[in-house]
Amino acid sequence: AAVPAGVLALLLGALLWAPWWALDGAPLAELSGEQDFQLFLQKNLEFTRKIKGDVAALQRVVCDTFQLCQEEELLLVRQHLGIAQAPLEQCHSRTFQAEACFSQIRDGLRTYHSSLAAVLELLPGQAGLVETLQLDAANLSSNIQQQMEDLGMVTVTYPTEDQGPLPTFSSRFHHQVGSFFILANFQRFLETAYRALRHLARL
Repeated sequence: AAVPAGVLALLLGALLWAPWWALDGAPLAELSGEQDFQLFLQKNLEFTRKIKGDVAALQRVVCDTFQLCQEEELLLVRQHLGIAQAPLEQCHSRTFQAEACFSQIRDGLRTYHSSLAAVLELLPGQAGLVETLQLDAANLSSNIQQQMEDLGMVTVTYPTEDQGPLPTFSSRFHHQVGSFFILANFQRFLETAYRALRHLARL
């Protein structure tokens, strides 16, 4: 059964009024019978956790191979490269809307799916892992899109800054640093998405 729009808004709107750690005991018994929605959340929590683990594995490779391990040491290079973080402010902003949060997760996964091509180019020896990560990101994005449609949620497409093609790195070092920040940004993105799904599942 589809989640009634008002109940879904109540469920997801709870994120607007409380910090993450205060949501654990929020009583929303109205949704206790919505097994399909809970199953979706649990399945994609596991999926997101797996993707996080694969990103962390690639981060370790970049650290071990290129000695690029600490963001603080690379911030000036980052500014020069212009590697942007995919936005997720709708998942914890004071203007929280369910459609906006899920849409941003979906769109961000698509962005990182594309950005990982730079990592693949840098680490051909890790092609299997990078390609698996790309496939998982695409599948999770599709899962969210399908669930939004199943729940009758409006698909929101926000105008985003034109990311264009992959950045052109002027040197091997810039390619290494760019890949480092693509992975670091992706990991932060996944952490936020994971927290949103996890606390929704606990409501």
